[in-house]
Amino acid sequence: MDTGPAPTRIQARNRAAILEAALDVFSAQGFRGATVDGIAAAAGLSKPNLLYYFPSKEAIHDALLAGLLDLWLAPLRALDPHGDPLEELLAYVHRKLEMSRELPRESRLFANEILQGAPRIGQALEGELKALVDEKAAVIAGWVAQGRIAPLHPRHLIFSIWSLTQHYADFDVQNRAVLGDEDPFTHAPAFVDTLFRRLLTPPATG
Repeated sequence: MDTGPAPTRIQARNRAAILEAALDVFSAQGFRGATVDGIAAAAGLSKPNLLYYFPSKEAIHDALLAGLLDLWLAPLRALDPHGDPLEELLAYVHRKLEMSRELPRESRLFANEILQGAPRIGQALEGELKALVDEKAAVIAGWVAQGRIAPLHPRHLIFSIWSLTQHYADFDVQNRAVLGDEDPFTHAPAFVDTLFRRLLTPPATG
């Protein structure tokens, strides 16, 4: 299938600059607050130049979201049903926390989309995301049934992991205001590890 000529180096660089700038703008201002003029200025391009690559603000936003869901689901996909249940779930927690540390703008972009009612990724949430959560929830339920982790609701466990780990990205300004000079991520890994390890460890018997 002919997809047309490959973009030149300058075209590829400009497109990447636009998406990088848009990630900054959308994550800080949300979809409604962002403007094409603001994104163009952040990218160091004129508005007509930006519109050569993307016809609208919506097109830029859609391009960012298109790659975001796969990125967001990758840590959950990595949950191995054949691994040690406690260590697999703790590894998932740490992968999500690391994403909040390394990709805070992406986390806020995703959060903003959800807060608006997910108008652009609603179908993906009801399709791809739900299917993956259903699959992994079944794995977790199996571990519970086998007594390998403490009794708990699999989907609400996943929700709690999302909410706690993504808090460190989405509420970074609040966290830093409270902690002052302390980096929020200094003690976060040990805290979340202890919290979920205690939650997940089966009660002692005998």
